[in-house]
Amino acid sequence: MTSTGTTAAAGIAHGGANAVANANANVFGVGAAAPTFAPTPILQPGASLPERTSYLPSGRATSLWGRLPSRDDAPVLTIEQGATVVIDTLSHEGLLPDQGQDPVAFFGKHGVHPDAVLLDAIEIARDSARDAAHDGPHVVTGPIAVHGAQPGDLLRVTVVKLEPRVPYGVVSNRHGKGALPGALPRSGTTVSVFTPVEERDGTLVGTMPLTEGGTRSVAFPLAPFLGTMGVAPAEGGRLHSVPPGPHGGNIDIKLLTEGSVLYLPVQVAGALAYVGDPHFAQGDGEVALTALEASLRATLTFDVVPAADARREFGVITGPLVRTPEYLVPTGLDPDLNVAMRHCVRASLDLLHARWGMEEHLAYAYLSAATDFDISQVVDVVCGVHARIREADFADVPAGDDSQAGAAA
Repeated sequence: MTSTGTTAAAGIAHGGANAVANANANVFGVGAAAPTFAPTPILQPGASLPERTSYLPSGRATSLWGRLPSRDDAPVLTIEQGATVVIDTLSHEGLLPDQGQDPVAFFGKHGVHPDAVLLDAIEIARDSARDAAHDGPHVVTGPIAVHGAQPGDLLRVTVVKLEPRVPYGVVSNRHGKGALPGALPRSGTTVSVFTPVEERDGTLVGTMPLTEGGTRSVAFPLAPFLGTMGVAPAEGGRLHSVPPGPHGGNIDIKLLTEGSVLYLPVQVAGALAYVGDPHFAQGDGEVALTALEASLRATLTFDVVPAADARREFGVITGPLVRTPEYLVPTGLDPDLNVAMRHCVRASLDLLHARWGMEEHLAYAYLSAATDFDISQVVDVVCGVHARIREADFADVPAGDDSQAGAAA
């Protein structure tokens, strides 16, 4: 599917020769806190797609609001192994009842022109069913069936490209949750911090004022990633979108930026993959409850690692495993953060033994000396910890060669 689309909000066209320079007046309106120009195009559904693209939009027909796809859900897209898909993902911020469930009105209060509000956001907020008392907040797109994927295999999802769909996002603290429950938010009501995006020296940054209504602001670099990436679990029923698990889901691992890979244990035929919860940036821990939530266009490649090959390469993988250009990143998940940490250490020991034949006591020592264990998040009911095992440390030990690993030890 292709579309010529637009390369900016419709309102930018009013600027004539000065359209780019004046984009802020059309996207954000007038205000001291707004950026000097729109740093990214508005990527409405189907707009500005590359040619010969397999494309999956976000919307009522392709997405769930607050639940994860189950083994019983019909795929919204079926692909061959190795296929690359462009997926529009949608942030829930601006759509929720505590924000009025009207994204045009919510973002309009922050100076966003109606043409710069995503049409799929408007559709989801208006037409999609969600039980606020029992469902999560996330808009989850999928499921995608990958031909030939079977339980025991690994689904390998490569993050090829992540593009901001809008030049703004939101960080929210609500429900008395976050790392300081009962203390923040002090008002007891939802606090949503609207965060414009600017381009500074060729880098996209998010900006926040130091004081409400103030002119001085802090700026931080964007590092977009998808907070939710998963496969349908073996058990029936649509799971709540918030807690992560062996199926992946809302894992919130900030290392899943462009160029990274996520491995997920396939639990049902076809894998039935899904994505959502797009973030522009997140600190490890995600302490306020949300990251900088903002909609992304994701280009992802889906491959299948057969069960036998997966065991040779990584051993038995029972939960999400991330690979970046520098690190192998095993994970640990549990409602108790201390238990999640122990699970992550155990997964790391097992990975070092399976991949390089490293004996347990030596692997334990290596992890203590050379590996960081980071808190993915503490706000999703099930806490997450991930380790960063530097692959360059094992450059002289071919993976899967137990004899050489033993000799090196």
